[in-house]
Amino acid sequence: MNAWLFLSVAIVAEVMATSALTASAGFTRPLPTIGVITGYGIAFWFLALSLRSIPVGIAYAVWSGLGIVLISLIGWIAFKQQLDAAALTGMTLIVAGVLVINLFSRSVVR
Repeated sequence: MNAWLFLSVAIVAEVMATSALTASAGFTRPLPTIGVITGYGIAFWFLALSLRSIPVGIAYAVWSGLGIVLISLIGWIAFKQQLDAAALTGMTLIVAGVLVINLFSRSVVR
């Protein structure tokens, strides 16, 4: 399986687990808490698999950048959290940074 696919699965699992943190109410609700633990377990497993081919700095930049943007969007849509101009500008810069890394860096394994 492709390392970038592994990283994508890791990112999606991490975003799902982070979203479940709110629903877990401080780990007082069992079902969302199980979702948090399972999601983070899957996320780190697939991150570790992706690191067989992708340099750790690149993988972590993509992981964190896309994770921030996705969890912010989920917070906005699902939890009605507000995103102001500074937040949107920052997320745009994060996405631009991830694109620069993936399109122009020689460190990225293709």
